[in-house]
Amino acid sequence: MKKVLVILGPNLNMVGVREKGVYGTETAESINQQILEKAKSLDFECDIFQSNHEGDLIDKIHSALGVYEGVVINAGALTHYSYALRDAIASVNIPFVEVHMSNIHKREEFRHHSVIAPVCVGQIAGFGKHVYFLGLEALKELMV
Repeated sequence: MKKVLVILGPNLNMVGVREKGVYGTETAESINQQILEKAKSLDFECDIFQSNHEGDLIDKIHSALGVYEGVVINAGALTHYSYALRDAIASVNIPFVEVHMSNIHKREEFRHHSVIAPVCVGQIAGFGKHVYFLGLEALKELMV
């Protein structure tokens, strides 16, 4: 069974509480449980890691080397300015799929650019919680 990681960045623990018009009312815990179920249906062993701290996310990415065969990442606002996160992703030789629950290209101008996109295999945005499921499916296809 292949092992994958889902990384959730700042404020994603508040899904279901914050900006319900953007992120919906379903709780982060509920979505995380569905991610684990989807991963299992794809024959993945899956861990989920969430942090509001950039350094913790970087440390988790570094520790993924040799442990996980693919990563789905929603870096939250760090997507748009964290070159340190970008460099961490580039430093491990693991496929990363970038995901965003909202369509970042329809939001504020600063959200339109992702500094991590060039080091990820692809980006999925705008489909709510389903971006995580689609990201896992993409990894399944990449890891054949």
